[in-house]
Amino acid sequence: MMFKTVFRLAYGQARGFTLGILKLMKLGHLDVPGFTQVNRRFRAMDILPFDIPKSGSITIAIDSTGVKVYGEGEWKCRKHGWSKRRTWRKLHLGVDPDTGFIHCHTTTTNSESDESQVDDLLDQVEAKIDEVYLDGAYDAQTCYDGLLERDIYPIVPPPRNAVNWYWEEPGDADDYPRNQFIDRIEEIGRAEWKKEIGYHRRSLSETAMFRYKIIFGSQHYSRSLETQTQENKIKIKALNQMTAHGMPISQPKAA
Repeated sequence: MMFKTVFRLAYGQARGFTLGILKLMKLGHLDVPGFTQVNRRFRAMDILPFDIPKSGSITIAIDSTGVKVYGEGEWKCRKHGWSKRRTWRKLHLGVDPDTGFIHCHTTTTNSESDESQVDDLLDQVEAKIDEVYLDGAYDAQTCYDGLLERDIYPIVPPPRNAVNWYWEEPGDADDYPRNQFIDRIEEIGRAEWKKEIGYHRRSLSETAMFRYKIIFGSQHYSRSLETQTQENKIKIKALNQMTAHGMPISQPKAA
């Protein structure tokens, strides 16, 4: 399944590729299951996540992206619109912006809200989390309160027309993170606030999504939500293995 996923092979092609690899390794006597057997076993396969090296407390950036299941291509949609058969899944990722490792992920239908997945994502993380970076889609009290209960500092940009929240009377929740963000933005402006708080690090979660789609494509090869979840487990494990081997270091070009 790793060969199939990384090299974008069909089931029969992946079997043939595996047979060829085993022959090169002088292990041609080993049996390789048929593609129908692999397809059936894939649904119940216990896919263990990549063992991410421990390095103390971490920061997590959470975001979601759409992965197509079936439907028309981008050109047809731009030219003629799309039909009701066009269907997507949501892939929710939690990325450590310092290392690039993906610590958590979930796969849902496109009707699930982003903030509903935060608890499921954080339950997968074994390391201690200091801060979580989120975009404006997570600006909900349930999201803030859930993170604060875990002793995690939430960093979510409030909407441009946001007003301070209060529980019983105005001013009784001035120390609430969202209210502090609103007051600080009024003082120095939104752009400066993002620089001050380091919000630009959240964009590194989008870098992980870009890597996912460049390496594996922007479409699922599985058709049911159950197997799409299994598919994403393999893809995320492969991405983390690639990250562990080394990431490119970008440096400005000398004049």
